[in-house]
Amino acid sequence: MARNVLESSLLGAGFSIIFQILCRILTFGINAYIVRNVGREVLGIMNVRLLLLESTLLFLSREAINRAALSANSQQRDRCSWAQLINQMWLTVPICAVLCGPCLYIWLNCLSTVDAIYSSQYEFACYAVAVSCVLELFAESTVFVAQVFCFVKLKILLNTLHIFVRSAIFLWIVIGDRSAAITAFGIAQLASAVTIVLGQYGFFYFYIGRFNDYKVQQGRKKQPTPTSWELTLFEHMEDFPFTRLSEFLPGVMYDPIGKFFNRELQTLTLSFVKQGVLKQILTEGEKYVMSVSPVLSFGEQATYDVVNNLGSMAARFIFRPIEDSSYFYFTQTISRDTRLAKQPQEQVRQASSVLNNLLLGVSSIGLLAFTFGQSYSYPVLLLYGGPDFVAGGLPQSLLQWHCLAIYLLSVNGISEGYMFATNTSRDIDKYNYLMAIFSVSFLVLSYILTGIFGPVGFIFANCINMLGRILYSTYYIRQQYQPLSLNPLQGLKPAKLFGVTLIISGIICYWYQSAALFTHLGIGLMAGIACLLAWALAHRDLVRLAWRYGRRIKID
Repeated sequence: MARNVLESSLLGAGFSIIFQILCRILTFGINAYIVRNVGREVLGIMNVRLLLLESTLLFLSREAINRAALSANSQQRDRCSWAQLINQMWLTVPICAVLCGPCLYIWLNCLSTVDAIYSSQYEFACYAVAVSCVLELFAESTVFVAQVFCFVKLKILLNTLHIFVRSAIFLWIVIGDRSAAITAFGIAQLASAVTIVLGQYGFFYFYIGRFNDYKVQQGRKKQPTPTSWELTLFEHMEDFPFTRLSEFLPGVMYDPIGKFFNRELQTLTLSFVKQGVLKQILTEGEKYVMSVSPVLSFGEQATYDVVNNLGSMAARFIFRPIEDSSYFYFTQTISRDTRLAKQPQEQVRQASSVLNNLLLGVSSIGLLAFTFGQSYSYPVLLLYGGPDFVAGGLPQSLLQWHCLAIYLLSVNGISEGYMFATNTSRDIDKYNYLMAIFSVSFLVLSYILTGIFGPVGFIFANCINMLGRILYSTYYIRQQYQPLSLNPLQGLKPAKLFGVTLIISGIICYWYQSAALFTHLGIGLMAGIACLLAWALAHRDLVRLAWRYGRRIKID
């Protein structure tokens, strides 16, 4: 396979960041419209309760299977066939269908009830979300193949299309009837799931047909000169195993091994299942606590969700795409079952350098968010939700503390992602016990701290939890690289020039926060530019490296 995994990962991260920015701008606009014209309670039902149902079903159904299949494809190619991988991916559909039963029962009967005027819409939306999750997983085998063969632009195009369809249908219904917002949400979810399925299978129907024709042409004695679009689509794809669209279905593709499932892949999947359940609790823990116990009303939940989304912009826009691409890169570069000293040293040094640079980049972003978030939380929320939204000071306090969580999120995502990508099945099982402790302690802390500090207690509990996970993952990384005299954790230390500039900028912005709004914003803009210039000067080698890769990707 001649595809450059590192370049593909960087390209995927770059496109994903752009996609996330565009999508979140659209989402923030819709949320602002709902807050001002429909009501916070409706926003709380949709963004907390219904999206939590979608997140729970999709994460538990596919996360473990996808991660195990990626690892098997990169490190056990001789023991795991493509037919077994496709069969494995189709397990997501029955798993999701089975999970729908208990989840729907809990969401409709056990969680805190919605107001009577919304109950019928809420029930319809729950069923619609469940059906949409099952439908979306019908395309999971094609999504996996697209990821393995680095169809980065396909992923971005289809994600953009499905977000556009969902948003357009939702707004079309709500503008016509504001009282039907929750019903519109369910209909939009169904439409977007159908879009994903049709888009994925439609692309591969086109691709396989053209690829078969291309192989026939290349097999002739007089080979025609490939066009530029043929080189873009088919170059370095000699190992693409599919010859017809039906091979994406379970049990259709020829299997040279002769077994429907792979036992080693099943074992690895089970390890990730245990880990995935715990990770889902940690990721969405505050929403589960809000849903199970009436700590906050739906209106207060909406306020927390809006602030949480604003505070998580960096995580959604930048950190998550980088985490996904870096996880893919590390699974393709580092073997789980072999010590680093016995692996190709050039790959190990490259992986160490990439990890160091990733930690440096995301931790720097986290420090920027923490520094400027203390002075600019109030104006950001004022511009977003208006004076009524920021009244009382709770939204501002939530966002300020969330900026601390952003820094911890940035470090934890990369360090823990690397650990998951390189752990053996035994190591994963060991960590599952620790994750169980983290999960239980997080839920207990959330409940206790929320009673003491109100909604800010969710953020305190999250910070404590992430700090514990960071300590464990960084210890693992240090122990793994210490025998090789490599230390990728150096990336966590900010350069002196950057650190000093951050401190001075934070003091100046805090000093002028009582000034006129646009004066304050102008000072923050100049301080931000100064911090970015200081970072670039302190890390000139990394800037040049990023520039070279950017030019190569642009040329390709």
